[in-house]
Amino acid sequence: MNIAFDAQPIIESQKTGIGFYEYNIVKEFLKHWPENNYTFNCFRFRNPCEALKALHEFEELGGISNICAWFPSSFYRLIWNFIPVPYSLFLGNNADITCFFNYHVPPGVTGKKVVVVHDMAYQVFPETVRLRTRVMLNMSLKKSIKRADSIITISEFSKSEIVKYMGVDPSLITVAHCGVDTDIFYPLSEDLVNKVKQKYDLPSEYLLYTGTLEPRKNIERLIDAYAMLINENAFTPVLVLAGRKGWLYDSIFDKINSLGIEKRVIFTGYVDDGDMPALLSGALIFVFPSLYEGFGMPPLEAMACGIPVITSSAASLPEVAGDAAIMVDPYDTVAIKNGINRLINDAKLRDFLSIKGIERAKQFNWKRTASTIMNIYDN
Repeated sequence: MNIAFDAQPIIESQKTGIGFYEYNIVKEFLKHWPENNYTFNCFRFRNPCEALKALHEFEELGGISNICAWFPSSFYRLIWNFIPVPYSLFLGNNADITCFFNYHVPPGVTGKKVVVVHDMAYQVFPETVRLRTRVMLNMSLKKSIKRADSIITISEFSKSEIVKYMGVDPSLITVAHCGVDTDIFYPLSEDLVNKVKQKYDLPSEYLLYTGTLEPRKNIERLIDAYAMLINENAFTPVLVLAGRKGWLYDSIFDKINSLGIEKRVIFTGYVDDGDMPALLSGALIFVFPSLYEGFGMPPLEAMACGIPVITSSAASLPEVAGDAAIMVDPYDTVAIKNGINRLINDAKLRDFLSIKGIERAKQFNWKRTASTIMNIYDN
């Protein structure tokens, strides 16, 4: 079977959750189903070497890079809504199946078309999504869903959202949960943790959030809760916010400055993939009070590393965390503060959640996710 992937999300130097989802799934395909032919389609205008470097790992496993270097991806995404220039013009027509991991299916794709729709954040919280992203999704998502032969999403929650907002027949949607690689994310030794602490200039104990710095992640309420905690609790570890700057991040820095807690909050910036397990393993508590997630990989990765987790009771996060984390109302700053305070002062509860989290994380693995998707390809 000739299977092609839209590799755009995995050639980016700073991958988002969508990029990590695709990366882990295609790696499982190449490992467990080597009898298929796998092609990685992407655009890299004028600089194909960057894309080749990003795809080298997959080429070593037998994948084939197929790069369009003469036309920009962003311009193609813009014009296909008005002029149905076929995808095959740029990237050929040799695939039996092409999977698009980032919402959009362009016109003129040969063979079976599969699309991954991760969530409906642009519908539910439009103010938290970049204007350009909202415009593109409003213009093309319904068309993309109509072009697709199969739709994949990452949680039962997201499936219900797609049905609600897009009017899709539920039988056309398959849930393929995110996974966690427990060969990478597990409790690391103190020596490995200390090296990463030194690299990012972190103290011995810290509270940790990982993810993009953007409004939907509810970081401003987390900061308010943290400031309240500092005033009430003599022992409050520093708060580490690890992730790249996203949409409307300036208000996060303004909030910290207005509260006068600049010295108690550390921004690491984008964390190298190889450093994330140690960064998680070194945290006292992981806090992720997001307002809306299609799945929510960061809490799962923290649980796999044995770190007690506080997360949101909203959207898909209860589906992910189960009974292995403390759930809080993400709109209730006091509830967020109380959850953190409870864990800071209860070592037995931290140990209990650490054990529960490791067991919970084992229920989500990438091979199972890849198998679910491969079944779609086979049918």
